[in-house]
Amino acid sequence: MEMLTPLALEVPIISARYARRFVRFMENRGVKRHTILTKTGITDEMLNNPDASLSMTQVLGLLRQADWLMTDERAAFEFGKQLDLPSHGLLGFAMLGQENPRRLVSMIVQYLRVGLPLMDMELESSGTTFRIKLIDTWNVGDLRPCLTKIYMGSIYRLSCQVCGHFTFQFDFSTSTRQEDWQLLAPDCEFVFDASVSQVTMPLKGMPLRKDDASLEFLVARTRHTRKQKTLEADETVMQVRELIMSQPGRPCTTENIARRLDISPRTLRQHLASAGTSFRELRNEIRENFATLYLKDTNVPLESISEKLGFSDQAGFTKAYRSWTGSTPGDIRRQARNKK
Repeated sequence: MEMLTPLALEVPIISARYARRFVRFMENRGVKRHTILTKTGITDEMLNNPDASLSMTQVLGLLRQADWLMTDERAAFEFGKQLDLPSHGLLGFAMLGQENPRRLVSMIVQYLRVGLPLMDMELESSGTTFRIKLIDTWNVGDLRPCLTKIYMGSIYRLSCQVCGHFTFQFDFSTSTRQEDWQLLAPDCEFVFDASVSQVTMPLKGMPLRKDDASLEFLVARTRHTRKQKTLEADETVMQVRELIMSQPGRPCTTENIARRLDISPRTLRQHLASAGTSFRELRNEIRENFATLYLKDTNVPLESISEKLGFSDQAGFTKAYRSWTGSTPGDIRRQARNKK
């Protein structure tokens, strides 16, 4: 395996929200915050900053400090199960735009690789069965079991609505009974001392519908029916979503998106229309959901949210948000705080 340079380990690449959730998880298990953060280089100020990112060195320091404090070797998998769609932040909601279970699983892998780049993944499919192999690209050594279990837990949480009877294989040992592992994921198998770390899971049905109460604030569905979509149009919608989502605040037009997809603007409009949507509708949908996540889950000032989403001023953002939702950004933030 190619060795990474020390400089690469110091580049901030991982959102501090993951560390914040991990610290909270450990505190709930009786571990003091200052004990977890000792010698990690991570401060409370970083954890409380919604825009902060951590380096690989800081994340590994946090995991190494906590690893010896976790008396239950299932704890890392249990933490992974807490990494649901909301916890993956602004990338997570995009997964809900898929009605195709196959594409949903593919997007889960894609966005975990982008949002939580601690390990790499290889996705294979055969018939209706998916296999996700985990790869240690950072050469994390003794922390590999901990990271592997975190990833497995999150994959399970994100995929269990469309896949069933997971088989988890780990290339390391365990001293915990099979029955105790299965308490974390009923009707699933846990295999240790395997040749590779991977999870195998067959499709069991459709992904979550937009009326699922636990994901109300992440709803980002286009208004079209299954029968109206062609595979080509569906693929185009997914690509346009990804391009807009990668830079929600950057000026983008039908023309430059079409250029990046190597198709004509007319063809792009036709594909989107056949899928029951438009470029403007997709962009507004994504900006609305980004804004709602910022308003509900962070303390980022409205002026900063306006700038992040490409508005020239806060007034323009407020006007647009009211037209999308019927409420002002201030109303949404106050409602979120009152529920806490």
